[in-house]
Amino acid sequence: MLAIIGGSGLTQLANLDVSHREVLRTPYGEPSGALTFGRVRGHPVAFLARHGYGHVIPPHAVNYRANIWALAKRGAEAIVSVASVGGIRPDLKPGDLLIPHQIIDYTWGRKSTYHEGQDGAVVHIDFTEPYDPSLRARLAEAAKAAGVALGDAAVYAVTQGPRLETSAEIDRLERDGADVVGMTGMPEAALARELGVPYAAVNVVANYAAGRAGSRGGIRVEAIGAVLAESMGRVRAIIENLAQSLVDHGDTART
Repeated sequence: MLAIIGGSGLTQLANLDVSHREVLRTPYGEPSGALTFGRVRGHPVAFLARHGYGHVIPPHAVNYRANIWALAKRGAEAIVSVASVGGIRPDLKPGDLLIPHQIIDYTWGRKSTYHEGQDGAVVHIDFTEPYDPSLRARLAEAAKAAGVALGDAAVYAVTQGPRLETSAEIDRLERDGADVVGMTGMPEAALARELGVPYAAVNVVANYAAGRAGSRGGIRVEAIGAVLAESMGRVRAIIENLAQSLVDHGDTART
């Protein structure tokens, strides 16, 4: 089963042929909302809105452990995260889509592991490559099949939020080597790695980062919605082709 975690702009999966919804309780508390199950082009898919179905949960308050645990418990064999980001790299503009390949984590205070140390051994995962290479390659192939331009590499800086960054902070992130900035990539990726579920992401550039190009004098938050509305149609096309490729390769599973 393929799992999709939708971020800002993707609170539901319009191309999902819904069969049912489930409210799951986990040892780590409540997920962001009910899991929606169905099929996309014949392949079983589960969808979860990261910020809740009314977009009411800010990035720092998302229960990432419950979300990833619930998807893994219900049989997710791969997780694709969809998240909006600000573009730092000069060639990136609003509406561009990317598959990030690396992460720099600037978050703090978030529950970021299933292994706290009190009830068992401390676990150190290898995180050299935070995103699953095979799943990233499949996303790239799905985008190509859909005729959608998709950048194949980006370093994703994850900030605490919910406020946007200062221009000086963006300068720092750029010096650190970041290409885009968002608020939800961690600890999501690390938690999926701990549970052994392949994880990759599609980033939607929603705006120029603070102090860059069209955001030099400030970020027009009201303009972000229009960019996301247009971009999510292309994201759904990628997901459709990814699901089709899983069917074609015989990667099917029960919901």
